[in-house]
Amino acid sequence: MSELTGLTLKAALEGMAKGDFSSEEITKAHLAAIEASRPLNAYVVETPEKAIQMAQASDARRARGEAGPLEGAPLGIKDLFCTEGVQSTAGSMILRGFEPAYESTVTSQLWRDGGVMLGKLNMDEFAMGSSNETSAWGPVANPWRARGSNANLTPGGSSGGSAAAVAADLCLGATATDTGGSIRQPAAFTGTVGIKPTYGRCSRWGIVAFASSLDQAGPMARTVEDTALLLTSMSGHDPKDSTSLPIEVPDFAGFCGKSVKGLRIGIPKEYRVDGMPPEIEKLWEQGIAWLKDAGCEIVEVSLPHTKYALPAYYIIAPAEASSNLARYDGMRYGLRVDGANLTETYEQTRAQGFGAEVKRRILIGTYVLSAGYYDAYYLKALKVRRRIADDFDQAWKTCDALLTPTAPSAAFALGEKSDDPVAMYLNDIFTVTVNLAGLPGMSVPAGVDAGGLPLGLQLIGRNLDEGTLFSLGSAIEKAADFRAKPQKWW
Repeated sequence: MSELTGLTLKAALEGMAKGDFSSEEITKAHLAAIEASRPLNAYVVETPEKAIQMAQASDARRARGEAGPLEGAPLGIKDLFCTEGVQSTAGSMILRGFEPAYESTVTSQLWRDGGVMLGKLNMDEFAMGSSNETSAWGPVANPWRARGSNANLTPGGSSGGSAAAVAADLCLGATATDTGGSIRQPAAFTGTVGIKPTYGRCSRWGIVAFASSLDQAGPMARTVEDTALLLTSMSGHDPKDSTSLPIEVPDFAGFCGKSVKGLRIGIPKEYRVDGMPPEIEKLWEQGIAWLKDAGCEIVEVSLPHTKYALPAYYIIAPAEASSNLARYDGMRYGLRVDGANLTETYEQTRAQGFGAEVKRRILIGTYVLSAGYYDAYYLKALKVRRRIADDFDQAWKTCDALLTPTAPSAAFALGEKSDDPVAMYLNDIFTVTVNLAGLPGMSVPAGVDAGGLPLGLQLIGRNLDEGTLFSLGSAIEKAADFRAKPQKWW
């Protein structure tokens, strides 16, 4: 059965279409793999009975000739997505026991197209983190380990459970979300593919909010084409979400393998930061060479406001979080800690329900929105955000996409940076600009470091031009021929 869990999403769909195996068989294989991989802590809720019921219903639809685009595919769902009747906590104690009476738009579209839910995946609390260590349910361990070391590594964050589950063959693909790099950085740390689509491409309805103007759902999977298949199902206009774009969804898989000859690829000089590890620099140069060989033209571009991106992000995102998280008061759902009066009930519920990182960001956000500081910090950050978007607009005059590293290092050890928030925030240095500008970005595994740990390259595209990213991602994937897999230790 283990060979079934090692299939790509595309290969699994083809196998079921040919009748080589059923959805029930491949679902049971994944459920067994999940049970055997609990030391990774990738899943916080397993739904075996629901998964088998969905798989049996899928097999029945296929027998009737009614197979959908993802018919029978076992998928993992990040715990930020509300799933009807299944606990959805956003990795937080304050939502423990919360079972929504509704389904998020993104997951409902996956089930509409035949997907099967294996369970809910671990994540940083309210998606706040770069290492999956802020989860109320404990950290996720990366399936990868450095050569000759027994140290547990981070799978990245906040979508660490999604990344670890895909890398360890515990699902064929997973949903994830990206507010400042939370799809792309974990993808780079685990040797998987992740894409953050254009802001508004996927509905945010039914996804627990962190920073509403930055959050965007996207898929993680083993190959570029697999993410294209998932994104096609996840995307589409949703009248329930005012930021959802009323545009048609292309067949993203059709862009995979398409020629990239003649495309102009921008290399932003500001991304050559001081102290960048030589292996990251070398990988970037290798990526440039691969795209040159594929017929692309390489041009240097400037994004002069890049150095202000992290400070702007860590003002805007906490400000929006402090507003969004005000709703968790112990009155309507989730945790309630009774106090002597209403105010004390609020205080004790939030004090016990939120973790340290969430409290830190709420305090930062409340501070920058307060009287006397709103203009000095928040409004200034919004102006910087506009300048960052303008930088990209200028770059598009001379190039069709950008190529950069995804993360400044390979996966680091759990606990290594947990006492240093600034060092942790620097993990997003190459990714936050994309969220601030609302652009699509993709991470593709492209090599390994000296310790045998995966490294990723990031592609950044124009608004709504995910198709070009899928073409370029396929070209890098083909040239890199990344076949390394983590050696099972768990």
